[in-house]
Amino acid sequence: MIRLLSLYIMVFIVAFRPALIAQPAHTNSDKAPDTTVHFLSEKHFKNVRQLTFGGDNAEAYFSFDNTRVAFQSTNPAKNVECDQIFYSRLDKFEPALVSTGKGRTTCSYFLPGDSLILYASTHLAANECPPKPAPRPDHKYVWALYESFDIFVTDLKGNIRKQLTNTPGYDAEATVSPTGDKIVFTSTRNGDIDLYTMNIDGSDVRQVTNQLGYDGGAFFSQDGKKLVFRASRPKSEEEVNTYKSLLAQGLVMPTNMEIMTCNVDGSDLKQVTNLGGANWAPYFSPDGKKIIFSSNHVSKGYHFNLWMCNLDGSDLEQVSFDPVFDAFPVFSRDGKQLVFSSNRNNGGTHDTNLFIADWK
Repeated sequence: MIRLLSLYIMVFIVAFRPALIAQPAHTNSDKAPDTTVHFLSEKHFKNVRQLTFGGDNAEAYFSFDNTRVAFQSTNPAKNVECDQIFYSRLDKFEPALVSTGKGRTTCSYFLPGDSLILYASTHLAANECPPKPAPRPDHKYVWALYESFDIFVTDLKGNIRKQLTNTPGYDAEATVSPTGDKIVFTSTRNGDIDLYTMNIDGSDVRQVTNQLGYDGGAFFSQDGKKLVFRASRPKSEEEVNTYKSLLAQGLVMPTNMEIMTCNVDGSDLKQVTNLGGANWAPYFSPDGKKIIFSSNHVSKGYHFNLWMCNLDGSDLEQVSFDPVFDAFPVFSRDGKQLVFSSNRNNGGTHDTNLFIADWK
């Protein structure tokens, strides 16, 4: 969901990378955690396994039967110049391309039945990757809300079956309810960056959020009744003016965000975190009682770890301890596994890879 990955790939490695030596992961529970794959303090992880090796890999989401994941990847070494969508079985990890290979893509998710995947893509506008925003004189990070993003459905052979959105502006960051009836996505169709829902076939589009600020990266609770998402809420006159100015340029500055929840219709909106910094990539625990997310609230820089808390923000607990970057945590539907992206075990490169762990 353009979940801020490019913000952290190229900069924090230089600033925070320790002198780590790549080692194979331990898979036997009677052995100590590996210092580059499984860190000693990660008590919720067991049998950590690295899925990808090289490139920037993120946003892995489980199929409904928990046997596969769909994810996005950039890997120039394999002629993938900007994010494209892949999927693979977990028992034999051999990723297959399911997007067109044109434009830029983001945010893939299995539909009920696991024979179709939705994702957002810019390929209708151009075959080439859309340009990244130019560096700013103030060195602050922004990312682009490409107006050419629309949401599509593909089969597992890469044949586009349907286009779900076709309104002007950014439509992306789509995920599917575990109940299989609704999709939530982010759109700029009303002039702000808000959440919307639609039926699984693209019908009955309804606006969910309506406060000034960026609302995105939303996921449903297991029962399909609630949403968790990241949000910015500019308050001061300067913050509001900056936000609106960037939005008019198709840009957003995603460095100050907190975790929010609401009902699927937008009611009962609540702020979960009040930590400062960038708190993002939230996901409900399978029992719906906790939220796992990525945050830099301790470092206030480019060092991100996974954290978990209750729905009211209490009982905050650090989950991952990589010294550089952990994000995009997603539970399997049965709650037995967690897949996430990390810079661990990359041999000092800029690579971000997918990892999967048994959840304790």
